[in-house]
Amino acid sequence: MWANQSEKVQFCPLGFRDGVLWYDWEWLEHITVRAAMVDGSQMMFNRFQKVYVDTSVVSGKFDDVHSWQTEPFWNAVVKGEIRIMVSDVLRGELAIAPAHIRDFFKQLPKPQIELVNSNETTELLAARYVAEGVVGQSSLNDCRHIAIATIYRADCLVSLNFRHIVNANRIYRYNGINMLLGYPTIEIRNPYEVVNDET
Repeated sequence: MWANQSEKVQFCPLGFRDGVLWYDWEWLEHITVRAAMVDGSQMMFNRFQKVYVDTSVVSGKFDDVHSWQTEPFWNAVVKGEIRIMVSDVLRGELAIAPAHIRDFFKQLPKPQIELVNSNETTELLAARYVAEGVVGQSSLNDCRHIAIATIYRADCLVSLNFRHIVNANRIYRYNGINMLLGYPTIEIRNPYEVVNDET
């Protein structure tokens, strides 16, 4: 039996659909956690089904320093475990990237890519991040990535930009502005965190 998601319950009864065991915790910001049964005993969780990527994650595949973080992520995309959101901002940045980076991106499986575009709402939100001093004007494109991921309800944004994006103090401030304006908070992680389930 499936719980009515509009009901204010701590967690819903369990149910199977297409061989997948589902839990819903409404108190956890209406996040649905998918739990797949493995051999009838072990459960594997992956909260992040739709992930926004910025340019650093694409170029990071060819970076000796960060490839260990990006390789598992891109393997998960190719295997169909994660669907990525690709914005016009990312596409514009890739247009001037080296050829080997563009070629890698072009060969990604199309069913795993959702194209999204900036609009007046995302531009205003990005500008607000700058106006509130979260980052400077020179980081406006970083803010555009975060704003687009927020407005299009990505499960998570992944980046290797540890100065302006994957930064605990800045994430707190980005999300504070989101909540002030009535938008959802956005999870921001490095790509390895999204796919690593080691305990």
